[in-house]
Amino acid sequence: MSAPTAGVGVRCESVVHIYPATGEDVDDVVALRGVDLDIDAGEFVALLGPSGSGKSTVLGLLAGVLRPSAGRVLIGPHDVGRMPPRQLARLRGSVVALVLQNPSRNLLPYATVRQNVGFAAGSSGVDPGELIERLGLGPLSDRVAGRLSGGEQQRVAIAAAVCSGAQLLLADEPTSQLDAGGRADVMDLLGRVHAEFGRTVVLVTHDTTVASRTTRTVSIRDGRVGAEGMHGREYAVVGRDGTLQLPPDLLEQFPPGTLLSVRRSADGIALVARSEDER
Repeated sequence: MSAPTAGVGVRCESVVHIYPATGEDVDDVVALRGVDLDIDAGEFVALLGPSGSGKSTVLGLLAGVLRPSAGRVLIGPHDVGRMPPRQLARLRGSVVALVLQNPSRNLLPYATVRQNVGFAAGSSGVDPGELIERLGLGPLSDRVAGRLSGGEQQRVAIAAAVCSGAQLLLADEPTSQLDAGGRADVMDLLGRVHAEFGRTVVLVTHDTTVASRTTRTVSIRDGRVGAEGMHGREYAVVGRDGTLQLPPDLLEQFPPGTLLSVRRSADGIALVARSEDER
């Protein structure tokens, strides 16, 4: 099967995204407030956060569906925000593939699995039949996509994305409509795509259990990168402009507006709130 097996790197530099107001009495919505994010080629990353945190906006920018209001979004050497529409469309059709929350939107419901994957292959040079077998979908190959379960459809949508030859696979809440078995099957397949094909995989989720199946988590909170998790440990992230989001549990101790002093010692750095006798 001749197909590119390398992923592509991603870089967000001080990205701001604003959704313009839709009426006179509605304010603009600032979805992202200076996101700095680097994803190496071949990484498997989850963007984690509650609804409204900005994670889906990040995914939309990486997919080229949205353009940043400020800052830069780079997919490999390509500056997504500055690409003309025709060139951006080619990027979406060859380098980037987006798997949607509702898998039926990625598939032709009246076509078989083999036909769906074959259509996605286009001129990528990938053998659809070999890919279907390699990804463990052989028993489904002659079934009509619209008659499959939600989990099966999502797995076929992922196979189609891989068959397109895309080096960056983006998945928007790919397990949110599935039961526990379906979630496990989809995450197993994404893990294989990452490990065996070397593709860069970025998924959006609010489910910490799903996120734990990836090799790295990036928490988005209030339109900024709040923390990163790797190897079972979570780290706060210092932005390129020096900003730092405290973990949510510390916000109870240091609510917004608290004045902190930074004290250095041989053991590390401590944040100390201004005391009453200092006021």
